[in-house]
Amino acid sequence: MRKLCVILLLFSVLLNAQTKKEQIVSIKFFQKDLNEEYLNPKATPLRGDNLKNFKEHPFFPINLKYRVKTHFVKTDNPVPFELPTSSGKVKHYQEYGKASFDLDGKNYTLSLYQSLDLMKQEKYKDYLFLPFRDETNGKETYGGGKYLDLRIPAGDTIIIDFNKSYQPYCAYNAFDYNCPIVPEENRLPIRIEAGVMYDDVYHH
Repeated sequence: MRKLCVILLLFSVLLNAQTKKEQIVSIKFFQKDLNEEYLNPKATPLRGDNLKNFKEHPFFPINLKYRVKTHFVKTDNPVPFELPTSSGKVKHYQEYGKASFDLDGKNYTLSLYQSLDLMKQEKYKDYLFLPFRDETNGKETYGGGKYLDLRIPAGDTIIIDFNKSYQPYCAYNAFDYNCPIVPEENRLPIRIEAGVMYDDVYHH
């Protein structure tokens, strides 16, 4: 019986290690995909010399501490609201729910939103938008904050992987893009050292 317990424990360890490996592969795929998007003249927000000189994004080292399993609570009867943008205009959203998680022994909550325009499209009907700010903004990352793309969860948990956070297009091109400003309720009073970093070469 003891031998069986040891075997099961080893299997559990191996399974967990495999899961972590898969998580890292997924993050690396995100990084590769983002770099390819910015190298693509038809998709990139970069213009002129910024596009010509671009090779790849700088990223924080992958750290699975910043891949958090959150407790998700769906918002009942959400009220549409106007979210101010970088150009002084507004975009229309509604709160879909709130995600709470522990990081370094403290609990935090972030609001997840739905775009009223995107949710009308079939391919985006389960898309959730997570803009956030943290203590790296204006230092290692863009001063206006960062974004995450998520999908509506099936249950009451959702994985937020900050390693897959990226900077708004406005960080690279403030003239051609109209980016939602991060709501105050999504300002984290901690450093999130994950995802895309700021690079002065491409931010003019």
